[in-house]
Amino acid sequence: MQFKITLLSKSNSTIIPINYQYPLSSAIYKIIAKGDREYANFLHESGYGKGFKLFCFSQISCPFKIENDRLRLLNPELSFYVSFHLPETMENFVKGLFQSETLDIADHKSKISFNVKSVESLPNRLTDYKENELINISMKPLSPIVASMPRESGISEYLAPSDPRFIESLIYNWRSKIATCYNEQKASEALLLLETISFVKSAKSRLITIKADAAEETKIKGWWNFGLKVTAERRFVELLLNSGIGRENSMGLGFVEIVL
Repeated sequence: MQFKITLLSKSNSTIIPINYQYPLSSAIYKIIAKGDREYANFLHESGYGKGFKLFCFSQISCPFKIENDRLRLLNPELSFYVSFHLPETMENFVKGLFQSETLDIADHKSKISFNVKSVESLPNRLTDYKENELINISMKPLSPIVASMPRESGISEYLAPSDPRFIESLIYNWRSKIATCYNEQKASEALLLLETISFVKSAKSRLITIKADAAEETKIKGWWNFGLKVTAERRFVELLLNSGIGRENSMGLGFVEIVL
């Protein structure tokens, strides 16, 4: 399930970190944490797997100016998309978590507090297909997709869409999610096909810093401005839409939407 979240600044500050992914992820987690008891009851009743760990969000949509390592927002209102891999029966529960909440985007240098102005459920574009039906669609990322391979040094090598290992890494991650949500057998047997396609002249990269200026600081490289042809059963395609593609999805990386 996917939602559009619209925020309205409640403070005079217009400055947020240019690497806002980790602060925004932390703010979303805080809101989710308030629903722990109800979510635990849901797990007990249905036996569903890892739930809220399978979520993703897009880049923010708001005009801004870059000022060193900060973004100066030029509008008090911004929006972003967030997705959760949960049954549709949980839709009202998730909307209720965000409605009338306050959300902070902050680090040690700056902070803006926002009121959640609206929470809009986005339509599921796959409802015309059966759960196990094999479908072929195109997607594009609304936040950079991260694909990587480990080096002998232990440091990850981040892969560009032009690298043959890019698709290999994405499919490996996809199968791991299927194993988490279903089982190892379904994950190993599933037909999963990905192919990069170009909507524009070339893909673009972005370097994202997680926990900037802290001892745990990590730099991650992702790519966007390209498309993906996806072939799989509807349920496995929905998994990508709801949880993101590639790595670091809960940090707002790998959020995708269907291209009609």
